[in-house]
This record gives sequence, C-alpha cells and structure tokens, in this order.
Amino acid sequence: MRRIVLMSLMLSFAIQPASLARSRKSPETIAAGQVASVVDGDTVRLESGSQIRLTGIQAPKLPLGRRGFRAWPLSKESKTFLERLTLNRAVSLRYDGRRIDRHGRLLAHLYDNKNRWVQGEIIARGMARVYSFPDNRSRTAGLLALERKARTARRGIWEHRFYRILKSDETSGFIGTFQLVEGRVMSAAVVRGRCYLNFGENWRTDFTISISPRSRRSFKRAGLMIKSYKGHILRVRGWLKSFNGPMIEATHPEQIEVLEE
Repeated sequence: MRRIVLMSLMLSFAIQPASLARSRKSPETIAAGQVASVVDGDTVRLESGSQIRLTGIQAPKLPLGRRGFRAWPLSKESKTFLERLTLNRAVSLRYDGRRIDRHGRLLAHLYDNKNRWVQGEIIARGMARVYSFPDNRSRTAGLLALERKARTARRGIWEHRFYRILKSDETSGFIGTFQLVEGRVMSAAVVRGRCYLNFGENWRTDFTISISPRSRRSFKRAGLMIKSYKGHILRVRGWLKSFNGPMIEATHPEQIEVLEE
C-alpha cells in the first residue's frame, strides 16, 4: 500500500511541471485588461500577468542582457512612447490571425478607452516599422500607409541612418538584420517550384528575393503573378540571410511594395 502511495506521489510531481509548462505556453486569450508595465516599444504586460506582443509592428529593440545584442537606436524613446500611450491604462485586445506566439505571448492589436489604435499611433509617430507575418497580416495595408507618411515626414526612426532603406547593391554588409530594401528586378526564375527575383546580373552574388512554392500560393490568391515583377522597382522588407548572395525570404505579398511599374 505504501509503495502505491509513493508511486502516486512521484507521478503527480512528474506530471505537474509539464502541465504547468503547457499552461505557461498556452495562455488564454483575453479581450481586455490594464497595462501594468511596458517591456519595450512593442510589448506590454497586463495586471493579469499576460504579456502582449503588439502584432504588425517592430519597434527598436532594447539589449538582451549582458551577452545580448546592443540596443537599437531610439529603443528607449520607443518604449517611453508606448508607456505614454498605455501604462496604467485600460486597453482592449483585438485579434486578426494567430493569437499566441512561440514564447507564449498574446498577439493582438491594442485599443485604448478612446478607441485609438495603439499600433497606428506608434507607426504614425515613426516609433516602429511595419512587421507582418503570413498568419497575421490583415491590417498591414493600413500600417504601411501610415509608415509611408511618417517616413516622408522623417519622424522618429526615419530620421536616423540606422533605419534607412537600403539599395539592393548594398545589402551584403547587413546579413542577419531586418531591413527594407529597394531595387529593380532584373530577372525572375522558378526552380523546382521556388521563385527567385534577382536584382543583379549575377544571381550567385547579387541580392535576391526568394519565394517558396507554398508562399507562392498566397501571391496567386492575391492575383499576383511572381514573374510579372520583372523590370519593376520593388521595396521588400524582411530578415537578410546569405544564400548565393544576400537574400530575403518573402512569405506573403504584403512584404513587397511595387514602387514603379
């Protein structure tokens, strides 16, 4: 009998941490709350303990501990701006796509008690860049319009050289960073279902946009033919990686803006 009790206790202790871990990774989505603290320019924590990642934007990043990356320019200013908008205030949460990220944070658009769209205020003030995902992008067009106005007026980050839009032939020195890149598409090719938009004569070394077969379907649903981009000046946003030269993986149409037909 004592052996059975001991085994039951051991099982309960073994199971409990796993269940707690699951609960931490899968928080319940909520409709409203009060902001208790601001983590950085695009993340807040509510009094309930829920952490909210403001979807659709990317604010300048604060450093990640002693061994983390350095703070991006204007990271403190972007955090302060979000504090002015939300700290100790009631907010409502609205969801458009994926609701929880891999860190257990809620992915939501925030609105204050005057129904002001917090993300819209941040982008309009130039305190963040538009940052969309294939599973969370329904309001990207509105954010891009606000971003263009802020950039034209050189508000916030758009006055700083760190956030300038790169030309396609200067991307090689920025591998591993999130960038906006502009250039003319010289050629378009499909290899084993994957599309490559090449911005130079040498596809082995020049900047390229890559679009997977799966992602191509979302372009097709939007009425966009990938090869029709050839000859056009585009602006693309995303993380630069190295694969036969600098490359950005485009997973959804909103990442690419046509600047000149």
